Amino acid sequence: MNFLKKYGYGLALCLVIALPCWYLGKLLPVIGGPVFAILAGMVITLLIKDKSGLQGGITFTSKKILQYAVILLGFGMNLSEIAKVGLQSMPIILSTITTSLVIAFVLQKLLKMPSNISTLVGVGSSICGGSAIAATAPVIGADDEEIAQSISVIFLFNVIAALIFPSLGGLLGMTNEGFGLFAGTAVNDTSSVTAAAAAWDGMHPGANALDTATIVKLTRTLAIIPITLVLAFWRTAKMKKAGQKGDGNFSLKKVFPFFILFFVLASVITTISVMAGVNVAFFKPFKELSKFFIVMAMAAIGLNTNIVKLVKTGGKPILMGLCCWIGIACVSIFMQRLLGIF
Repeated sequence: MNFLKKYGYGLALCLVIALPCWYLGKLLPVIGGPVFAILAGMVITLLIKDKSGLQGGITFTSKKILQYAVILLGFGMNLSEIAKVGLQSMPIILSTITTSLVIAFVLQKLLKMPSNISTLVGVGSSICGGSAIAATAPVIGADDEEIAQSISVIFLFNVIAALIFPSLGGLLGMTNEGFGLFAGTAVNDTSSVTAAAAAWDGMHPGANALDTATIVKLTRTLAIIPITLVLAFWRTAKMKKAGQKGDGNFSLKKVFPFFILFFVLASVITTISVMAGVNVAFFKPFKELSKFFIVMAMAAIGLNTNIVKLVKTGGKPILMGLCCWIGIACVSIFMQRLLGIF
């Protein structure tokens, strides 16, 4: 009862916003439910005069529900299947991830941007869009406006990629396998990877680029684990240094991303179960619930976001997102040429 009293109204509001946004995301996967939810939340919060009775549930949703979503995402990871196809794409994945993170780091210094936004844009661009941002944000202590801004930047280039990459692949003379690798490594978010690869398959009947792109994307998603752990240790070192200067509240438990360990455990459970004969369809509800939780969390983040401030401060993150996006696409094409896959 205390839980409902403290969080109930805010949770209910996020749920009410998430349901139609999740449905709209199904109808328009190139945009996706999380983007609809953030936009809806930012508009609805302008209409609410007093959020005091809602804030507890909104904060719980934007923090805890987001972490539960990442854990459930692990049930979509069959590690043995990823190992078969994903190993071939590993040099390209590592190159594109490194490229994005280096570009984000350099531009953060040149443009004097906040480190949290730079990290989220760099990680979101290089790994898996909204899911990577969802996993990274709690680790680095990003606030809701930083998360919303990063998601908005990733969304912009997701849409552009899904619309132009199939035609670009045709102009460059990519093979079906080559385009699957390109879509899986150069498009940010899973929904946009699917949209781009499906569009290619529609233009090239029998191509089956969608399967390749999906597995490459899942392999890329596994980079969430080392990236978040490295960021956690980096933040731990910073906080420990601050603690030595008199901050007695430092605690490793507060900054270590334990939910990532549950994400790994979910991946291992899925892999072992499938090897033991369990139908992979058994895990589909967990994956769907993960996607819905992300939509719900994005609604909460929208409710905590000042849209006016977001628009005013959006120029530099968009420039960073553009540079990361172009860098990743170019490196993906170059590496395929180098490896003779193209």
